[in-house]
Amino acid sequence: MLKKILVSTTALAFMSGAAFAGSSTVNGAVGGAATGAILGGPAGAAVGGAAGAVAGTLLAPPPPKVVTYVREAPAPSDTVVIEEKVAVGQPLPQTVVVTPVPEDPKYAYAVVNDQRVIVEPSSRKVIQIVN
Repeated sequence: MLKKILVSTTALAFMSGAAFAGSSTVNGAVGGAATGAILGGPAGAAVGGAAGAVAGTLLAPPPPKVVTYVREAPAPSDTVVIEEKVAVGQPLPQTVVVTPVPEDPKYAYAVVNDQRVIVEPSSRKVIQIVN
């Protein structure tokens, strides 16, 4: 019986820590570890640190030069209107053509619903909406 409770508690700490680390204003492994430690003790710190590192790495804001490039670049000829709301952390549909940022190929951009968005090319996740 004790093993079942321990496993359930660890799973709960992982899910809560990952969700909280991703939505917190504290980013990365340090924030995730701190959140995990609060929610699940030492085991939660390890799990939260890993989850925070992934979330912090994937959604880190792009460098200012990338934002400036996307803001000032001519609009691609393929602008798209989609029904879904464009949101940071959500992938763009495959129908949206993304254009690589020449100076930094870790980033790409698109114009969707009259908004310029910076995306991570391989996952197509929106990193930032450029105003």
